[in-house]
Amino acid sequence: MASSSSPQPSTNWSAEQNKLFENALAIYDKDTPDRWRHIAKIVEGATEEEVKKRYEILLDDIKSIESDKVPLPIYKNEGSSKENIISNEEER
Repeated sequence: MASSSSPQPSTNWSAEQNKLFENALAIYDKDTPDRWRHIAKIVEGATEEEVKKRYEILLDDIKSIESDKVPLPIYKNEGSSKENIISNEEER
């Protein structure tokens, strides 16, 4: 039942939930006993299984980015010109 694309989260998380998740990951590392239970307590409305799945998706995304399967975004600075954007792309 594996898919060639990244699996999608089972729920749509708010920006606040995502931030809580990120902060909780910084607090509870891979060696923390009951890591997913602790993180689920911090992320309001999330279960242990949901935070674990979200973490697996995050790892898949990182692998895709690092293997150049996902292009890096081009950020446009205020006042930047088309020439600057093209120049930045050429530097890559």
